[in-house]
Parts: sequence; C-alpha cells; structure tokens
Amino acid sequence: MEPFNQLIQSETPVLVDFYADWCGPCKAMSPVIQEVAKEVSGKARIIKINIDKNTQAAQAYGVSAVPTFIIFKEGKILWRHPGMIDKRSLLNVIMQHT
Repeated sequence: MEPFNQLIQSETPVLVDFYADWCGPCKAMSPVIQEVAKEVSGKARIIKINIDKNTQAAQAYGVSAVPTFIIFKEGKILWRHPGMIDKRSLLNVIMQHT
C-alpha cells in the first residue's frame, strides 16, 4: 500500500475517512462510505485511516473526533467534516472537487 503522504498528493481528490474500530458512528458510516466509493470510482479515491493504528496521520491533521472526513487534492485540504454525514451531501462535496 502507498504511504499516506503519497496518496494525498494525488491530482485526483482523495477522501480520507479517519475512523476507529470502537466508534459506533464510524461503523454506521461504513456502508455509506462503501456506496460512495462505488459511485465516485475513477473520479475520486477513498481511503480509510484507523486513528489507533495511524496516530501520526491523525495528529498531523488534528483529528480529535471520529469519524472525521477530509478531502485532499495535491496534498492540500479542500474540505473537512467531523462527525457523520449523509450520502448525498458527501457525494455532492466530492463531485465539487473532481
């Protein structure tokens, strides 16, 4: 797997889902994220980062609550959202950055 810093340098938008295994809202978002990933396939990439296993990435981007969603493009943060979000809103925001 590519290192996190390489992934977020992409010209294609990358939605990062910062989550934790113990997080109930994260589990609830999982099927939504899978559906969104199918719909944006080829236009954007979605990666999941477990904050307990990747503490450096979580700390580097100030992730203190999970889930937190951040869209990166060419290493820059384009959008950030802590907490749950509905599928339509998430799709809309991803498509704005493709």
